[in-house]
Amino acid sequence: MSRTSSAPDAGALTEGGMTHRQVLAALSGLLLGMFVSMIASTVVGTSLPLIIADLDGDQSAFTWVVTATLLATTVSTPIWGKLADLFNRKLLLQLALVIFVASSAIAGFAQDPAMLITMRVFQGLGAGGLAALSQIVMADILSPRERGRYAGLFGAVMAVATIGGPLLGGVITDTLGWRWNFFVGLPIAIVALVLLQRTLHLPKLPKKKVSIDYLGIILISAGISLLLIWVSLGGSQFEWNSLESWLMIGGAVALLAIAVVVELRSKEPLIPLGLFTNRTFTLSVVASLSVGVAMFGTAVFLSQYMQLARGATPTESGLLTIPMMAGVLISSTIVGGLISRRGKWKAYVIIGAVLAVVGTLLLSRLEYDTDFTYVGFSMFVLGAGIGMVMQNLVLVVQNTSEVKNLGVATSAVTFFRSLGGTAGVAVMGSILGTVVADQIKSGIQGLEPEQQAVAAQTLGGGSIPHVAELPDFLRIVVESAYGLGVGSVFLAALPLTVITLIAVIFLPNVQLGTLTAVQRAKQEAADDAPDSLEAELEHVGEELLEVSEASVGVPVTASTAVVDAAPRGNGRA
Repeated sequence: MSRTSSAPDAGALTEGGMTHRQVLAALSGLLLGMFVSMIASTVVGTSLPLIIADLDGDQSAFTWVVTATLLATTVSTPIWGKLADLFNRKLLLQLALVIFVASSAIAGFAQDPAMLITMRVFQGLGAGGLAALSQIVMADILSPRERGRYAGLFGAVMAVATIGGPLLGGVITDTLGWRWNFFVGLPIAIVALVLLQRTLHLPKLPKKKVSIDYLGIILISAGISLLLIWVSLGGSQFEWNSLESWLMIGGAVALLAIAVVVELRSKEPLIPLGLFTNRTFTLSVVASLSVGVAMFGTAVFLSQYMQLARGATPTESGLLTIPMMAGVLISSTIVGGLISRRGKWKAYVIIGAVLAVVGTLLLSRLEYDTDFTYVGFSMFVLGAGIGMVMQNLVLVVQNTSEVKNLGVATSAVTFFRSLGGTAGVAVMGSILGTVVADQIKSGIQGLEPEQQAVAAQTLGGGSIPHVAELPDFLRIVVESAYGLGVGSVFLAALPLTVITLIAVIFLPNVQLGTLTAVQRAKQEAADDAPDSLEAELEHVGEELLEVSEASVGVPVTASTAVVDAAPRGNGRA
């Protein structure tokens, strides 16, 4: 009887040999760990404009507060994935959670943008581990067919945290102050660590020799970091076509080219380049790059739109972005259950990519006075699309990857999604800054001379303003500039969502498997056993051949030596 109902009996066995209740118990600490990391990230989303304003930061500082986390997440994700193939995954999960929450708490004491950005880097290191390891652990205990249902739970947790985070952050900011946003996750993290220790009992995978590709880690991290720093600073700190740009591009290309050579020769490469011969993996990477832009860019710039273009408070900003997260929550939960029940995934992913294109197109028409019904509908459409695509790209890659590369393949998809998001946010932040500056400049030119003097004094420092404190004549100029700027950001992201659609259309429609990663590992070990025995006999034969030739001086074939070494009878017929 099929076990793929979307509402399974708590005592029914999954295809991995665990009851639904046991699976939920095993995933409880993992889900709570993901929840606290998401809360710690999203709780500051609506208050970031206020935080940067209080710390006397500018638009560049705002972008870097976001980019620093994404950069660290991007660089660390494949490292966590590789470590997961070599070391205890449960311990790695707990370590990632501790790093994330500790750095979040320290960020609450930041006195300037530099300190905040530094702690956001450490947040990214922990987030990279949680993002990669949670998907890998799911593969250990659930088959791809069953994983759709439980991936829906992860999508739901992400959506609830993303919805509740901004709302909670807005309330905390408006009542206790923004610093308390960084402390809110500490008690939840303690509970998550206890649950991880008590409920997550992972099956043991076959042991393998540990070999860490240190040179590959250094080269890839340095190359990607240099590339992303160039993208982040280009257009603001220096011109795109300048000596600094070409030096950064040349350095990044050189480091990554050397990394390719190192990875081809390494026994345990950080990112096995052979993965790219798998069509499913390659197309999923392409789709993940562009979906990362939509996912991260939306979260970052919609909060700026609500507060700087619509004059919303942090609490109101959280409420106004609910349609976006509701789309993610509903689509990821429903589609996850449908995939587990029917075993079919491709149609849902294509529909999700179409919705992402439509949602991005709708949001590209934003202005400071756009009707909120239109804004809410556009956000819901984009959220539904992201919810249908994001989790399922990981699922299809895990379904076709070898068990030995499961961790690195899973983390690679997350890595490229973060890479797309990091580069996308940096580029879109540059676009937003340019459009806003031009619009404010042209808007000020249309004011009366005395109003221009007030505007120059108020906005001359380049810091993000407190919109609610601006005079009415200047407030309209600033809100209009940010409204058009955020619309331009989504217009720039539109071609990337089209690339996502094209990539998922050409994904091979491979049927979802029914074995967990542990079961697959045991099966592969059993399948390899005859070959291993044959190789061992061949090795014994070669040794006996050498002994025979050395003792009698007569050439002996390896096959003969093996036969001669076999036990014989007592000589009777």
